[in-house]
Amino acid sequence: MIIFSKMGNKKTLFSVFVLINLFFNSSCFADSKVGKESKASSFQYMKKLNSVFDFVQQNYVDELDAKILYEGAIKGMLDAIGDPYTVYLDPNSMRDLNDTTSGSFGGVGLTITKALESTPEKPAYVEVSSPIEDSPGAKAGIQAGDYIVAIEGKPTPDMSMNDVLALLRGEIGQPVTVTILRGANMRFDVKLVRALIEVPTAKYGMIESESGAKTGYVRLIEFTPETPNRLQDALNLFEANNYDSLIIDLRDNPGGLITSVSEVADKFIDEGLIVSTKSRLAFENQQFKSTPSKTTVKKNLPIVVLINRGSASASEILSGALKDHHLAYLVGERTYGKGSVQQVIPLSNIDGMKITMARYYTPSDVNIDKTGIPPDFEIKNIEKFTPEEEEAYTNLIKEDVVGKLVEEKPNMKEEEIAWEAEKIAETYKLELRIIRRLIRNYVQRKQATPLYDLDYDLQLKEAIRIVTSPDYSTLMKSAKTLKELELEAQSAE
Repeated sequence: MIIFSKMGNKKTLFSVFVLINLFFNSSCFADSKVGKESKASSFQYMKKLNSVFDFVQQNYVDELDAKILYEGAIKGMLDAIGDPYTVYLDPNSMRDLNDTTSGSFGGVGLTITKALESTPEKPAYVEVSSPIEDSPGAKAGIQAGDYIVAIEGKPTPDMSMNDVLALLRGEIGQPVTVTILRGANMRFDVKLVRALIEVPTAKYGMIESESGAKTGYVRLIEFTPETPNRLQDALNLFEANNYDSLIIDLRDNPGGLITSVSEVADKFIDEGLIVSTKSRLAFENQQFKSTPSKTTVKKNLPIVVLINRGSASASEILSGALKDHHLAYLVGERTYGKGSVQQVIPLSNIDGMKITMARYYTPSDVNIDKTGIPPDFEIKNIEKFTPEEEEAYTNLIKEDVVGKLVEEKPNMKEEEIAWEAEKIAETYKLELRIIRRLIRNYVQRKQATPLYDLDYDLQLKEAIRIVTSPDYSTLMKSAKTLKELELEAQSAE
């Protein structure tokens, strides 16, 4: 039923007639064969979109900015695909992306993702993929897998990613409070002070074990155009120190450029496939192969790669390539599982879209999207908390016990940190290494993050044990390629 107001006139009646005619008589909205279903062509759908766009702009009760309709249409179209990596980049998002890839930006230093749909059973919280090295988020102890459930008290499930970024980014030196959900029940607020976030690429140094083994340790933080050069700097240092084993730390590495990771892998793989991309478009099908002259790592070197749930995309390409070529032993936790390749397509000088163009495959022809790469040896840094430990950890954070302690004693050394941790553990029943780590994080907030933390880092300690073990070669023989693991899983179904 159509209801007209007393103010109706011939123009109003004409507009309604046009609307009815548009929906019921126009070939744009109805198939020419009444009563028969037929698939509309892309051209017909485009005519529908144009018709709706024009009609809404000309007849909506208030005057509308065409830009609003344009952005809404493209955003809705890309969101409908259901791929979290295929999105519309409005001017703010495009600027943020350019800031990130150019090397620095203002914010809290968290790589995040967000589900497109939110339900009561599964709210679309903001998930932390990985904290950026030396950033406010990393120094505050936020971890991969944490959920941001609120920002400044505002729940995140109903926010768009643009809303989230607008709240997290802001004036350098200004605070923003995020509410973190860790595990099932640990919920606490963290105040982050926005800083200039510089996109890092690598850190490295030597680890000399008690046995006298000399292990080169390199943490690849992100794959940028400079990563291959920085890795070579690390390898040169290790060679000068007569290293006899190598640990590559890819934990919390969110990925980066496929060309960069291919150059990195080429330093280890002297012959064969590094990664391939497959698409329904022939020009997107590529193979990245190694070049013997670019291999700089000596043969038969014991190598361990550290991975966790924050290792994604390009870091999974490197992990998969070294695993499939039997060049490294993987230690840690299953990786994130991002096996797709995106391209940014500018739509104008200020906006664009990011779209998935292909999927990548490891040398043994496995795509790890949504499944990730399992470690050869699984070990977690933090054991699963009991309900009592969850409550103790949450209260410790909420009551800001460590923050107040460090305000009083800002320059504590390791011996004093250990002593204070024991005192705190009398009230908050947690593992001492976890409390020591919290204190250490607060003490080091105004300093560069140390290269490694053997007191806390169980995964790194295990990696050192394995890479320097006389049984390393035996372990490598037992390690399987991703294709072998995939076939085993399929046969078990």
